[in-house]
Formats: sequence, structure tokens, C-alpha cells
Amino acid sequence: MNVRIDKFLWAVRIFKTRSLAASACRMGRILINNTGVKPSRMIEGNEIITVKKPPVTFIYKVKAPVENRISAKLVTNYLEDNTPESEKSKIDISRTISAGFRRRGSGRPTKKERRIIDRWQDGN
Repeated sequence: MNVRIDKFLWAVRIFKTRSLAASACRMGRILINNTGVKPSRMIEGNEIITVKKPPVTFIYKVKAPVENRISAKLVTNYLEDNTPESEKSKIDISRTISAGFRRRGSGRPTKKERRIIDRWQDGN
């Protein structure tokens, strides 16, 4: 059974909508066996899918194609996660880094404060 890659990515819950999966394919963020693909590319079993969701690059191996959306518990029957731990740690790092904290009611930052925040975020 062959399934379109955009439909498969939606069915195994890598993307929330099929249109998001299709646009990721068009932007070149989806690779099958290290080759960029269009959303209409048919997927088969035992193929390696690389999904770039900045800052993380996920690597999956297809066990069996599925066309209809499945529950999160059943995803492991159709997809094997081969993403290295170093990539997964990037998710935790990006969650811990916040854009900055301001007390409630303190208003918008002044121009001077904005420059300080920008310098701090850029690491200069």
C-alpha cells in the first residue's frame, strides 16, 4: 500500500494538518532517503524520513504506510523514531530559553531596554 508523504506525516501525527505537512515538503524540510520530495511522493515501508523542524532534525523509519489518522498510542506500529538524543536535547534547550521576563503592568520596553534585550539575546 502506497500513501502520499503529506498524508502519512499527518496520519502519524508529525504535523497537525495535512497542509502543514505539504508546505514543509515544498520548503524542502522533508527528505526521504536524503532526497527532497514533493507532497505527492508515494511512501513505502522501510524508507528513512528526515523531518526538519528548526532547531531539531527528526529521523524516522517507516514500518508500514498508513492513510488514515491514527491515535498517538498506535504510531509506534507504523513509525520508528531514530532521532539521536543530541537532537532531542535541542527541544529542551529551546523551551528553557525564554524571550525575556517583564513584570505584569510594567508596559512595553523603552528603546534603551529594547537594545539591552537585543544585545542579551544575540550574546554580545
